[in-house]
Amino acid sequence: MQLQLWADRGDLLDEVTSYTALRSIDVDSDRFVLNGRPYVLRMVLDQGYWPDSGLTAPGDEALRRDVELAKAMGFNGVRKHQKIEDPRYHYWADKLGLLVWEEMPSAYRFADRSVQRVSREWIEAIERDTSHPCIIAWVPINESWGVPNLPTSAAERHYVQGLYHLTKTLDPTRPVIGNDGWESVATDIIGIHDYDSDPERIAKRYRADAVLPRLFKRERPGGRLLVLDGDSPHEQPVMLTEFGGIAFSADEGTWGYSRAQSARDFERKYTELLRVVNSLALFAGFCYTQFADTYQEGNGLLFADRTPKFPLEHIFRATTGGIPIQDAETKLGSHPHPPLPPEPSVALSLDEPE
Repeated sequence: MQLQLWADRGDLLDEVTSYTALRSIDVDSDRFVLNGRPYVLRMVLDQGYWPDSGLTAPGDEALRRDVELAKAMGFNGVRKHQKIEDPRYHYWADKLGLLVWEEMPSAYRFADRSVQRVSREWIEAIERDTSHPCIIAWVPINESWGVPNLPTSAAERHYVQGLYHLTKTLDPTRPVIGNDGWESVATDIIGIHDYDSDPERIAKRYRADAVLPRLFKRERPGGRLLVLDGDSPHEQPVMLTEFGGIAFSADEGTWGYSRAQSARDFERKYTELLRVVNSLALFAGFCYTQFADTYQEGNGLLFADRTPKFPLEHIFRATTGGIPIQDAETKLGSHPHPPLPPEPSVALSLDEPE
């Protein structure tokens, strides 16, 4: 798309080139819907840190590379965690085809000043990023951070409800997750954070739709109720929006929710966990923790320098439930990408197979 400003005498005064996209997003009963069709979200949690520059990307190519790596690992989306990301990341996600949940960094405590500042900055973030088609959901609060007393504090519940409705007013086209993880009081998607390291227990806990009443009234992943009105009917999509967190690092001082002893052990644990999660019809999507190691957190699929901890094609197969890369190529076609140092390089743009 090109816009030009011409003077009366025929002189070109200014010129702007941009792009546009058409897509629709909705939730229909217990499913997430993209362009009118149910679509399973396979996301990875991404905090957007780099070893030498912190929250600031080393350059535009690093942002593009992160988008390509997420796709090469079989994910069709990312949940940007506790960070309003650089617009250039959103540009590359738009251009290369990666869905994004945008999440507001949380306040430390509940107070008049924090309410005012978070509300003001959240409005600014929505205004800045609302035109990016890659963004498909807004998350104003995570895990009750900044609202630690939701079950007992009406003021805190009203704040979460207020942010939810404010966001829906500013952008009625995208789902809003009022408080991701647990203690939902206003949301279009019920997000669950569950770091149980035993796939068998995960399978038993979330095996069928019939578990929902028990799940919402009795189960407490993270020690918290999942919804604060467990007796009411809930027809929103349910997603496992944080799980896994398996640490594998040469530094035993790094942290994760469980630990693998070798690259082979890490691959085995990840593959088995994703096999179970992919099999659970209850979930309309998931978000694995996490994209890359972040300082003391050694639970990335990639090391902090973006080197894969086991081969990218193996990560892809596990993430997508066993679909070989070659099958995705045959079905969807491919186009070349520049090499991604360090090894291995990524040569394909892999969209989500139907």
